[in-house]
Amino acid sequence: MEKVIIGGGQGFWGDSNDAAVHMVRHSNINYMACDYLAELTLSIMARQKLKNPQAGYAGDFIGMMKECGQEAYEKNIKVLTNAGGMNIKGMVDVLAAQAREQKLYDMKIGYVTGDEISAQIPELLRQGVTFDNMDDTGSFEEVKDKIYNANVYFGHEPILDCLKQGADMVITGRSTDSALFLAPCMYELGWEPDDWNNLARGIMAGHLLECGGQGAGGNYDYGWRDVPRMDELGFPIAEVTKDDFVITKAPDCGGIICEQSCKEQFLYEVHDPANYITPDVTVDISQASLTQIGENRVRVKNIRGKKRPEMLKVSMGYHAGYKVVGMLSFAWPDAYEKAQYAADIIKKKMKRKGLQAEEVRVDYIGVNALHLGVADMDEKKLKDVNEVVLRIAVRTVKKEEAYKLVPEIAPLQLNGPPGASFFGGRPKVQEVIGLWPALVPRDAVKLESHILRVGQEQ
Repeated sequence: MEKVIIGGGQGFWGDSNDAAVHMVRHSNINYMACDYLAELTLSIMARQKLKNPQAGYAGDFIGMMKECGQEAYEKNIKVLTNAGGMNIKGMVDVLAAQAREQKLYDMKIGYVTGDEISAQIPELLRQGVTFDNMDDTGSFEEVKDKIYNANVYFGHEPILDCLKQGADMVITGRSTDSALFLAPCMYELGWEPDDWNNLARGIMAGHLLECGGQGAGGNYDYGWRDVPRMDELGFPIAEVTKDDFVITKAPDCGGIICEQSCKEQFLYEVHDPANYITPDVTVDISQASLTQIGENRVRVKNIRGKKRPEMLKVSMGYHAGYKVVGMLSFAWPDAYEKAQYAADIIKKKMKRKGLQAEEVRVDYIGVNALHLGVADMDEKKLKDVNEVVLRIAVRTVKKEEAYKLVPEIAPLQLNGPPGASFFGGRPKVQEVIGLWPALVPRDAVKLESHILRVGQEQ
């Protein structure tokens, strides 16, 4: 190909399928990549799989493929996703059965295994891998026996291998979001694995697409009022050539692709614009240019790449105790003062009960829950605030400690400062899943690519 056209079909697990279906039906894409995984998503999936061995993947993708998978196959649109999560083969089996129902017997489903390394941790520790926390918090000894999952962020290699074997669809676990977009670029445009500048361009094309609607005006801070038809928001599409790439979107849908909307997504999660580290390449966007070249068309140029890192990030989820969150709303007059008074009552009761908590957090929604220490706390303004929701949260090691808060919220409707209202039922004690990010040597991860041809069941 001289040009490969890739659409971003999902931004997260729980995103709308509407834009992806519209993209398949109304655009000229060659590929659609769908990102479902965030840092703790895999830990949630691991817990699901413990309860039900058939679970552990993003079932939303199954529904999307039921709606538009047959049309994608017939148009030769290849679909790539990390929706396999913690049960990749389980998802592949369901997709194969669904394809058989649609009589797509020649479909090839590629899938990648090997990113989950929790079973290898004891051996890696013996080999000297220390799993130091990247945020420099705590010791791995404290969490190593509480781990639910350990998933390595991997790059393009096994995805590209699936494409080389003729896959019409590729299912992975914790591939990086952008690798789902880079692999098709490498396959179609013939990029080599050490062509750092081109790899960097492919990564950033993926970066502009990986968050779905966020990259097309859906989370657009600069001019959100000007985004057309947000109720029919389209997701971004990249047209990648050997020289540059253009960000656009499908016809006849809402959203906006402009320099500013692309710049906001371009810098999203990039801590160092000269050294954006991914498993595939270290990207330098410090000299990049974004130029509007037409309606909903932005050209991106001057992206540079450097050698990839020797280590890979592993994201581990572990049992970190329990939490309970209770809320009470207070109305004018003196809403904030009443909420503070109620919080003080609860704290005194918790002290009398001997609550043993790792953390107690009090927020005042409507005052400082989002802005924290930089919130405007002018006393006159707070006197006139219409309403405040008191949110009090407790995190404990033992479940029974968290339960101490549960019966104390509802009674304040009648036993505390006036005007309190309770909603949402009694607070529920929930398990807390902690995140432990670390680095592992690249050669410690044994990834494998597979191909399943749907065929007819005998």
